[in-house]
Amino acid sequence: MLARDTAPVTTDRTATDEVFQVEEHGIDPIPDAERHGDAKDVFWLWFGSNLTFTYVINGALAVAFGLSFWQATAVVVVGGLAFLVIGAAGLSGVRTGTATLVISRAAFGRRGNWPAGLLNWIVSIGYTIVNTVVGTLALEAFFADLGWNGGHATRALALAVTLALTFAVALWGHATVQFAERWMAYVLAAGFAALLVLLLPGADTSAPAAAPGASGWSLAFVVMLAGPFSYLPMPADYTRYLPRTTRLRAVTWSGALGGFLSSVALGVAGVAAATQVDMTDAVAGTESLLPGWFQPLFLALVLGGSVTNSIITLYSSSLNLQVLGIPWTRARAIVISAAVTAVGSLGALFLADFTTSLLSFLSLLIIVFAPWGGVFLADMVLRRCTYDTDALHADGSGAYWYRSGWHPAGAAALLTGLLFSALTCDSELWTGPLVAPLGGADLTLLGSVVSALTYVLLARGRVTPVTS
Repeated sequence: MLARDTAPVTTDRTATDEVFQVEEHGIDPIPDAERHGDAKDVFWLWFGSNLTFTYVINGALAVAFGLSFWQATAVVVVGGLAFLVIGAAGLSGVRTGTATLVISRAAFGRRGNWPAGLLNWIVSIGYTIVNTVVGTLALEAFFADLGWNGGHATRALALAVTLALTFAVALWGHATVQFAERWMAYVLAAGFAALLVLLLPGADTSAPAAAPGASGWSLAFVVMLAGPFSYLPMPADYTRYLPRTTRLRAVTWSGALGGFLSSVALGVAGVAAATQVDMTDAVAGTESLLPGWFQPLFLALVLGGSVTNSIITLYSSSLNLQVLGIPWTRARAIVISAAVTAVGSLGALFLADFTTSLLSFLSLLIIVFAPWGGVFLADMVLRRCTYDTDALHADGSGAYWYRSGWHPAGAAALLTGLLFSALTCDSELWTGPLVAPLGGADLTLLGSVVSALTYVLLARGRVTPVTS
Protein backbone atom coordinates (compact mmCIF):
# COMPACT_ATOMS: atom_id res chain seq x y z
CA MET A 1 0.00 0.00 0.00
CA LEU A 2 1.38 3.41 -0.94
CA ALA A 3 2.09 6.04 1.68
CA ARG A 4 0.69 9.39 0.64
CA ASP A 5 0.82 13.02 1.64
CA THR A 6 -1.77 13.65 4.28
CA ALA A 7 -3.64 16.83 5.07
CA PRO A 8 -7.14 17.49 6.34
CA VAL A 9 -9.64 17.08 3.54
CA THR A 10 -13.28 18.08 3.69
CA THR A 11 -16.09 17.86 1.20
CA ASP A 12 -17.88 21.00 2.36
CA ARG A 13 -16.63 23.80 0.14
CA THR A 14 -17.86 26.53 2.47
CA ALA A 15 -15.60 25.15 5.20
CA THR A 16 -12.44 24.88 3.13
CA ASP A 17 -11.99 27.92 0.92
CA GLU A 18 -13.96 30.86 2.18
CA VAL A 19 -12.70 34.38 2.92
CA PHE A 20 -11.61 34.88 6.56
CA GLN A 21 -11.86 31.17 7.32
CA VAL A 22 -8.73 29.08 7.79
CA GLU A 23 -8.18 26.99 4.68
CA GLU A 24 -8.09 23.30 5.54
CA HIS A 25 -6.47 22.02 2.36
CA GLY A 26 -2.73 21.89 1.93
CA ILE A 27 -0.87 20.07 -0.82
CA ASP A 28 -3.54 17.38 -1.10
CA PRO A 29 -5.36 17.50 -4.49
CA ILE A 30 -8.39 19.79 -4.51
CA PRO A 31 -11.50 17.72 -5.35
CA ASP A 32 -13.44 18.78 -8.42
CA ALA A 33 -16.50 19.52 -6.27
CA GLU A 34 -14.57 22.16 -4.33
CA ARG A 35 -12.99 23.95 -7.28
CA HIS A 36 -14.22 27.43 -8.17
CA GLY A 37 -13.23 30.77 -9.67
CA ASP A 38 -12.02 31.72 -13.14
CA ALA A 39 -8.97 33.08 -14.97
CA LYS A 40 -9.64 36.65 -13.80
CA ASP A 41 -8.63 35.56 -10.31
CA VAL A 42 -5.15 34.81 -11.64
CA PHE A 43 -4.86 38.32 -13.10
CA TRP A 44 -5.66 40.00 -9.79
CA LEU A 45 -3.35 37.68 -7.88
CA TRP A 46 -0.28 38.53 -9.97
CA PHE A 47 -1.25 42.15 -10.53
CA GLY A 48 -1.79 42.87 -6.86
CA SER A 49 1.17 40.92 -5.52
CA ASN A 50 3.58 42.70 -7.88
CA LEU A 51 2.54 46.21 -6.91
CA THR A 52 5.58 46.18 -4.68
CA PHE A 53 8.30 48.78 -4.20
CA THR A 54 10.93 46.13 -4.94
CA TYR A 55 10.40 46.79 -8.65
CA VAL A 56 11.11 50.49 -8.10
CA ILE A 57 14.40 49.45 -6.50
CA ASN A 58 15.14 47.11 -9.42
CA GLY A 59 14.54 49.88 -11.95
CA ALA A 60 16.85 52.17 -9.99
CA LEU A 61 19.55 49.49 -9.92
CA ALA A 62 19.45 49.24 -13.73
CA VAL A 63 20.37 52.94 -13.92
CA ALA A 64 23.05 52.42 -11.25
CA PHE A 65 24.62 49.80 -13.53
CA GLY A 66 25.16 52.51 -16.16
CA LEU A 67 22.05 52.23 -18.34
CA SER A 68 20.22 55.28 -19.67
CA PHE A 69 16.53 55.91 -19.07
CA TRP A 70 15.48 54.24 -22.33
CA GLN A 71 17.92 51.36 -22.01
CA ALA A 72 16.82 50.63 -18.45
CA THR A 73 13.16 50.91 -19.49
CA ALA A 74 13.75 48.31 -22.23
CA VAL A 75 15.24 45.94 -19.66
CA VAL A 76 12.21 46.52 -17.38
CA VAL A 77 9.84 45.61 -20.23
CA VAL A 78 11.76 42.44 -21.09
CA GLY A 79 11.66 41.48 -17.42
CA GLY A 80 7.90 41.98 -17.40
CA LEU A 81 7.48 39.68 -20.40
CA ALA A 82 8.92 36.85 -18.29
CA PHE A 83 5.52 36.66 -16.58
CA LEU A 84 4.34 34.76 -19.66
CA VAL A 85 6.34 31.86 -18.28
CA ILE A 86 4.81 32.30 -14.83
CA GLY A 87 1.31 32.35 -16.29
CA ALA A 88 1.97 29.19 -18.28
CA ALA A 89 3.45 27.41 -15.25
CA GLY A 90 0.10 27.80 -13.52
CA LEU A 91 -1.54 25.43 -16.01
CA SER A 92 -0.21 22.44 -14.07
CA GLY A 93 -2.27 23.50 -11.06
CA VAL A 94 -5.48 23.46 -13.09
CA ARG A 95 -4.65 19.97 -14.36
CA THR A 96 -3.62 18.42 -11.02
CA GLY A 97 -5.25 20.47 -8.27
CA THR A 98 -2.03 20.52 -6.27
CA ALA A 99 0.97 22.76 -5.54
CA THR A 100 3.88 23.48 -7.88
CA LEU A 101 6.49 21.81 -5.69
CA VAL A 102 4.41 18.64 -5.64
CA ILE A 103 4.17 18.68 -9.43
CA SER A 104 7.95 19.11 -9.74
CA ARG A 105 8.31 15.60 -8.29
CA ALA A 106 7.60 14.41 -11.83
CA ALA A 107 10.84 16.04 -12.99
CA PHE A 108 13.08 15.23 -10.04
CA GLY A 109 11.56 12.18 -8.36
CA ARG A 110 9.86 11.85 -5.00
CA ARG A 111 13.12 12.12 -3.05
CA GLY A 112 15.09 14.02 -5.67
CA ASN A 113 12.60 16.86 -5.36
CA TRP A 114 13.53 17.39 -1.70
CA PRO A 115 16.86 19.27 -2.11
CA ALA A 116 15.39 21.65 -4.68
CA GLY A 117 12.35 22.08 -2.45
CA LEU A 118 14.55 23.06 0.46
CA LEU A 119 16.50 25.57 -1.64
CA ASN A 120 13.27 27.04 -2.96
CA TRP A 121 11.90 27.41 0.57
CA ILE A 122 15.05 29.22 1.68
CA VAL A 123 14.94 31.62 -1.26
CA SER A 124 11.19 32.26 -0.92
CA ILE A 125 11.73 33.15 2.74
CA GLY A 126 14.58 35.42 1.63
CA TYR A 127 12.24 37.30 -0.70
CA THR A 128 9.65 37.57 2.06
CA ILE A 129 12.33 39.09 4.28
CA VAL A 130 13.27 41.59 1.55
CA ASN A 131 9.69 42.82 1.23
CA THR A 132 9.14 42.82 4.98
CA VAL A 133 12.19 45.02 5.48
CA VAL A 134 11.09 47.46 2.76
CA GLY A 135 7.64 47.72 4.34
CA THR A 136 9.12 48.16 7.80
CA LEU A 137 11.39 51.01 6.68
CA ALA A 138 8.43 52.75 5.04
CA LEU A 139 6.28 52.42 8.13
CA GLU A 140 9.16 53.64 10.32
CA ALA A 141 9.49 56.72 8.11
CA PHE A 142 5.72 57.27 8.40
CA PHE A 143 6.00 57.10 12.19
CA ALA A 144 8.86 59.62 12.03
CA ASP A 145 6.66 62.03 10.06
CA LEU A 146 4.15 61.76 12.91
CA GLY A 147 6.89 62.63 15.40
CA TRP A 148 7.41 59.11 16.73
CA ASN A 149 11.20 58.96 16.70
CA GLY A 150 11.88 56.15 19.12
CA GLY A 151 14.98 54.69 17.47
CA HIS A 152 15.16 50.92 17.62
CA ALA A 153 11.84 50.73 19.47
CA THR A 154 10.02 52.48 16.61
CA ARG A 155 11.66 50.22 14.05
CA ALA A 156 10.73 47.13 16.05
CA LEU A 157 7.11 48.32 16.25
CA ALA A 158 7.04 48.93 12.50
CA LEU A 159 8.38 45.41 11.92
CA ALA A 160 5.76 43.89 14.22
CA VAL A 161 2.92 45.66 12.39
CA THR A 162 4.24 44.65 8.96
CA LEU A 163 4.62 41.00 10.00
CA ALA A 164 1.17 40.93 11.60
CA LEU A 165 -0.54 42.23 8.43
CA THR A 166 1.25 39.64 6.30
CA PHE A 167 0.81 36.68 8.63
CA ALA A 168 -2.91 37.19 9.26
CA VAL A 169 -3.87 37.00 5.58
CA ALA A 170 -1.48 34.15 4.73
CA LEU A 171 -2.70 32.14 7.72
CA TRP A 172 -6.34 32.29 6.59
CA GLY A 173 -5.30 30.82 3.27
CA HIS A 174 -6.16 30.73 -0.41
CA ALA A 175 -9.55 32.47 -0.52
CA THR A 176 -8.44 35.28 1.79
CA VAL A 177 -5.18 35.71 -0.14
CA GLN A 178 -7.13 36.08 -3.40
CA PHE A 179 -9.57 38.50 -1.77
CA ALA A 180 -6.85 40.64 -0.20
CA GLU A 181 -4.74 40.82 -3.35
CA ARG A 182 -7.71 41.96 -5.43
CA TRP A 183 -8.97 44.69 -3.12
CA MET A 184 -5.55 45.96 -2.18
CA ALA A 185 -4.72 46.10 -5.89
CA TYR A 186 -7.49 48.64 -6.48
CA VAL A 187 -6.00 51.03 -3.93
CA LEU A 188 -2.33 50.38 -4.72
CA ALA A 189 -2.82 50.69 -8.48
CA ALA A 190 -4.36 54.14 -8.11
CA GLY A 191 -1.61 55.25 -5.75
CA PHE A 192 1.29 53.94 -7.81
CA ALA A 193 -0.24 55.41 -10.97
CA ALA A 194 -0.12 58.81 -9.26
CA LEU A 195 3.49 58.12 -8.25
CA LEU A 196 4.41 57.39 -11.86
CA VAL A 197 2.74 60.61 -13.03
CA LEU A 198 4.73 62.60 -10.45
CA LEU A 199 8.10 61.00 -11.29
CA LEU A 200 8.08 60.75 -15.08
CA PRO A 201 8.10 64.47 -16.02
CA GLY A 202 11.42 65.03 -14.26
CA ALA A 203 13.19 61.98 -15.72
CA ASP A 204 16.51 62.58 -17.48
CA THR A 205 16.15 60.81 -20.83
CA SER A 206 19.55 61.86 -22.20
CA ALA A 207 22.20 59.27 -23.00
CA PRO A 208 24.83 58.54 -20.32
CA ALA A 209 28.36 59.94 -20.71
CA ALA A 210 29.72 56.43 -21.30
CA ALA A 211 27.97 53.48 -22.89
CA PRO A 212 27.25 50.64 -20.45
CA GLY A 213 29.44 47.58 -20.81
CA ALA A 214 28.45 43.94 -20.96
CA SER A 215 28.55 43.76 -17.17
CA GLY A 216 26.03 46.59 -16.77
CA TRP A 217 23.57 45.08 -19.23
CA SER A 218 23.83 41.55 -17.83
CA LEU A 219 23.50 42.64 -14.20
CA ALA A 220 20.44 44.74 -15.06
CA PHE A 221 18.78 41.74 -16.72
CA VAL A 222 19.63 39.46 -13.80
CA VAL A 223 18.12 41.85 -11.26
CA MET A 224 15.03 42.52 -13.38
CA LEU A 225 14.34 38.86 -14.13
CA ALA A 226 15.02 37.71 -10.59
CA GLY A 227 11.51 38.82 -9.59
CA PRO A 228 9.54 36.76 -12.12
CA PHE A 229 11.91 33.78 -11.81
CA SER A 230 11.44 33.73 -8.04
CA TYR A 231 7.77 32.85 -8.60
CA LEU A 232 8.45 29.68 -10.60
CA PRO A 233 7.95 27.36 -7.60
CA MET A 234 4.47 28.74 -6.82
CA PRO A 235 2.10 29.44 -9.80
CA ALA A 236 0.10 26.23 -9.35
CA ASP A 237 -0.44 27.10 -5.68
CA TYR A 238 -2.93 29.73 -6.87
CA THR A 239 -4.52 27.89 -9.80
CA ARG A 240 -5.16 24.56 -8.09
CA TYR A 241 -8.67 25.61 -7.06
CA LEU A 242 -9.71 26.55 -10.62
CA PRO A 243 -12.16 24.14 -12.31
CA ARG A 244 -10.64 21.72 -14.81
CA THR A 245 -12.82 23.34 -17.48
CA THR A 246 -11.00 26.68 -17.11
CA ARG A 247 -9.49 27.76 -20.44
CA LEU A 248 -5.75 27.21 -20.15
CA ARG A 249 -4.94 30.01 -22.59
CA ALA A 250 -6.94 32.43 -20.45
CA VAL A 251 -5.00 31.35 -17.35
CA THR A 252 -1.68 31.98 -19.09
CA TRP A 253 -2.56 35.39 -20.46
CA SER A 254 -4.32 36.57 -17.30
CA GLY A 255 -1.32 35.76 -15.13
CA ALA A 256 1.13 37.23 -17.64
CA LEU A 257 -0.81 40.48 -18.04
CA GLY A 258 -1.22 40.97 -14.31
CA GLY A 259 2.46 40.57 -13.53
CA PHE A 260 3.56 42.55 -16.59
CA LEU A 261 1.47 45.65 -15.92
CA SER A 262 2.45 46.11 -12.30
CA SER A 263 6.14 45.17 -12.57
CA VAL A 264 6.75 47.37 -15.64
CA ALA A 265 4.92 50.40 -14.26
CA LEU A 266 6.85 50.32 -10.99
CA GLY A 267 10.12 49.46 -12.70
CA VAL A 268 9.80 52.51 -14.95
CA ALA A 269 9.06 54.63 -11.88
CA GLY A 270 12.33 53.43 -10.38
CA VAL A 271 14.20 54.21 -13.58
CA ALA A 272 12.74 57.73 -13.67
CA ALA A 273 13.62 58.38 -10.03
CA ALA A 274 17.20 57.10 -10.41
CA THR A 275 17.92 59.56 -13.23
CA GLN A 276 17.08 62.42 -10.87
CA VAL A 277 18.39 61.55 -7.41
CA ASP A 278 20.68 59.16 -5.51
CA MET A 279 18.69 55.99 -4.88
CA THR A 280 21.08 54.27 -2.47
CA ASP A 281 18.23 54.57 0.00
CA ALA A 282 15.44 54.01 -2.49
CA VAL A 283 12.57 54.93 -0.18
CA ALA A 284 14.17 58.18 0.97
CA GLY A 285 15.38 59.01 -2.54
CA THR A 286 11.96 58.58 -4.11
CA GLU A 287 10.25 60.44 -1.27
CA SER A 288 12.53 63.46 -1.83
CA LEU A 289 11.11 63.84 -5.36
CA LEU A 290 7.50 63.99 -4.22
CA PRO A 291 5.40 66.93 -3.02
CA GLY A 292 4.86 67.06 0.72
CA TRP A 293 1.17 66.20 0.52
CA PHE A 294 1.91 62.93 -1.30
CA GLN A 295 4.76 61.68 0.90
CA PRO A 296 2.60 60.03 3.60
CA LEU A 297 0.57 58.33 0.86
CA PHE A 298 3.79 57.16 -0.78
CA LEU A 299 4.98 55.52 2.44
CA ALA A 300 1.60 53.82 2.78
CA LEU A 301 1.98 52.51 -0.79
CA VAL A 302 5.39 51.07 -0.02
CA LEU A 303 4.03 49.32 3.07
CA GLY A 304 0.96 48.00 1.24
CA GLY A 305 2.96 46.73 -1.72
CA SER A 306 5.42 44.95 0.54
CA VAL A 307 2.59 43.23 2.38
CA THR A 308 0.79 42.08 -0.80
CA ASN A 309 3.98 40.48 -2.11
CA SER A 310 4.97 38.92 1.20
CA ILE A 311 1.52 37.37 1.56
CA ILE A 312 1.88 35.09 -1.46
CA THR A 313 5.47 34.08 -0.74
CA LEU A 314 4.66 33.31 2.90
CA TYR A 315 1.55 31.35 1.91
CA SER A 316 3.46 29.27 -0.64
CA SER A 317 6.24 28.63 1.84
CA SER A 318 3.77 26.79 4.09
CA LEU A 319 2.86 24.46 1.22
CA ASN A 320 6.58 24.08 0.53
CA LEU A 321 7.14 22.84 4.09
CA GLN A 322 4.47 20.19 3.62
CA VAL A 323 6.26 19.07 0.47
CA LEU A 324 9.44 18.75 2.53
CA GLY A 325 7.63 16.38 4.86
CA ILE A 326 6.59 18.58 7.80
CA PRO A 327 3.65 16.53 9.17
CA TRP A 328 1.56 19.57 10.01
CA THR A 329 -1.41 21.28 8.45
CA ARG A 330 -0.70 24.23 6.17
CA ALA A 331 -1.89 26.67 8.85
CA ARG A 332 0.49 25.25 11.45
CA ALA A 333 3.40 25.01 9.03
CA ILE A 334 3.13 28.69 8.17
CA VAL A 335 4.15 29.54 11.74
CA ILE A 336 7.64 28.16 10.99
CA SER A 337 8.01 30.37 7.92
CA ALA A 338 6.70 33.40 9.80
CA ALA A 339 9.18 32.85 12.64
CA VAL A 340 12.15 32.50 10.27
CA THR A 341 10.99 35.62 8.39
CA ALA A 342 10.85 37.56 11.64
CA VAL A 343 14.37 36.51 12.65
CA GLY A 344 15.77 37.26 9.18
CA SER A 345 14.09 40.66 9.09
CA LEU A 346 15.55 41.54 12.48
CA GLY A 347 19.01 40.70 11.16
CA ALA A 348 18.54 42.71 7.97
CA LEU A 349 17.20 45.73 9.87
CA PHE A 350 19.62 45.83 12.78
CA LEU A 351 22.78 43.97 11.73
CA ALA A 352 23.41 44.51 7.99
CA ASP A 353 23.47 47.14 5.26
CA PHE A 354 20.15 46.53 3.53
CA THR A 355 20.97 47.83 0.06
CA THR A 356 24.14 45.71 -0.21
CA SER A 357 22.30 42.69 1.15
CA LEU A 358 19.47 43.17 -1.35
CA LEU A 359 21.81 43.40 -4.34
CA SER A 360 23.75 40.34 -3.22
CA PHE A 361 20.55 38.38 -2.65
CA LEU A 362 19.03 39.22 -6.03
CA SER A 363 22.28 38.41 -7.83
CA LEU A 364 22.52 34.97 -6.23
CA LEU A 365 18.80 34.23 -6.45
CA ILE A 366 18.92 33.34 -10.11
CA ILE A 367 21.58 30.64 -9.55
CA VAL A 368 18.89 28.52 -7.91
CA PHE A 369 15.73 29.50 -9.75
CA ALA A 370 17.01 29.60 -13.33
CA PRO A 371 18.23 25.96 -13.54
CA TRP A 372 15.35 24.62 -11.44
CA GLY A 373 12.84 26.47 -13.60
CA GLY A 374 14.48 25.19 -16.78
CA VAL A 375 14.05 21.56 -15.71
CA PHE A 376 10.51 22.05 -14.41
CA LEU A 377 9.30 23.82 -17.55
CA ALA A 378 11.03 21.37 -19.89
CA ASP A 379 9.36 18.49 -18.06
CA MET A 380 5.98 20.23 -18.25
CA VAL A 381 6.35 20.67 -22.03
CA LEU A 382 7.47 17.06 -22.58
CA ARG A 383 4.46 15.81 -20.61
CA ARG A 384 2.14 18.35 -22.27
CA CYS A 385 1.17 19.42 -18.77
CA THR A 386 -0.46 16.08 -17.94
CA TYR A 387 0.37 14.15 -14.79
CA ASP A 388 -0.67 11.11 -12.77
CA THR A 389 -1.94 13.01 -9.73
CA ASP A 390 -2.04 9.95 -7.47
CA ALA A 391 1.57 9.12 -8.34
CA LEU A 392 2.68 12.66 -7.43
CA HIS A 393 1.58 11.98 -3.86
CA ALA A 394 2.69 8.34 -3.67
CA ASP A 395 5.79 7.29 -1.74
CA GLY A 396 7.73 4.10 -2.38
CA SER A 397 6.55 3.29 -5.89
CA GLY A 398 4.64 4.74 -8.80
CA ALA A 399 5.37 6.59 -12.00
CA TYR A 400 7.55 9.23 -10.31
CA TRP A 401 9.55 7.00 -7.97
CA TYR A 402 12.21 6.32 -10.64
CA ARG A 403 15.43 5.01 -9.02
CA SER A 404 14.96 4.90 -5.27
CA GLY A 405 12.95 8.12 -5.49
CA TRP A 406 15.45 10.00 -7.70
CA HIS A 407 15.05 10.89 -11.37
CA PRO A 408 18.59 10.72 -12.82
CA ALA A 409 17.71 12.98 -15.76
CA GLY A 410 16.26 15.68 -13.52
CA ALA A 411 19.15 15.58 -11.05
CA ALA A 412 21.80 15.67 -13.79
CA ALA A 413 20.10 18.53 -15.62
CA LEU A 414 19.70 20.58 -12.44
CA LEU A 415 23.33 20.10 -11.42
CA THR A 416 24.50 21.01 -14.91
CA GLY A 417 22.47 24.22 -14.86
CA LEU A 418 23.60 25.10 -11.34
CA LEU A 419 27.24 24.59 -12.32
CA PHE A 420 26.88 26.81 -15.38
CA SER A 421 25.12 29.52 -13.38
CA ALA A 422 27.74 29.43 -10.62
CA LEU A 423 30.58 29.68 -13.13
CA THR A 424 29.05 32.70 -14.86
CA CYS A 425 27.58 34.57 -11.86
CA ASP A 426 28.80 38.06 -11.00
CA SER A 427 27.52 39.16 -7.59
CA GLU A 428 28.67 40.85 -4.42
CA LEU A 429 29.09 37.49 -2.72
CA TRP A 430 30.39 35.35 -5.57
CA THR A 431 32.07 35.91 -8.91
CA GLY A 432 32.37 32.89 -11.17
CA PRO A 433 35.69 32.11 -12.87
CA LEU A 434 34.18 32.57 -16.34
CA VAL A 435 32.98 36.15 -15.74
CA ALA A 436 36.32 37.80 -16.52
CA PRO A 437 36.94 35.83 -19.76
CA LEU A 438 33.40 36.80 -20.85
CA GLY A 439 34.21 40.50 -20.50
CA GLY A 440 32.41 40.90 -17.19
CA ALA A 441 29.07 39.58 -18.46
CA ASP A 442 26.81 37.73 -16.02
CA LEU A 443 25.22 34.81 -17.89
CA THR A 444 23.51 33.25 -14.89
CA LEU A 445 20.13 33.39 -16.62
CA LEU A 446 21.32 30.99 -19.30
CA GLY A 447 21.50 28.32 -16.60
CA SER A 448 17.80 27.76 -17.29
CA VAL A 449 18.49 27.08 -20.97
CA VAL A 450 21.40 24.76 -20.14
CA SER A 451 19.36 22.74 -17.64
CA ALA A 452 16.31 22.58 -19.95
CA LEU A 453 18.33 21.36 -22.93
CA THR A 454 20.15 18.84 -20.76
CA TYR A 455 16.86 17.51 -19.42
CA VAL A 456 15.31 17.21 -22.88
CA LEU A 457 18.40 15.36 -24.11
CA LEU A 458 18.33 12.91 -21.20
CA ALA A 459 14.57 12.47 -20.72
CA ARG A 460 13.05 12.72 -24.17
CA GLY A 461 11.41 9.45 -25.13
CA ARG A 462 11.30 8.34 -21.50
CA VAL A 463 8.97 11.11 -20.28
CA THR A 464 5.59 10.91 -21.95
CA PRO A 465 2.19 12.59 -21.42
CA VAL A 466 -0.36 10.83 -19.24
CA THR A 467 -3.33 9.60 -21.25
CA SER A 468 -6.77 9.21 -19.75
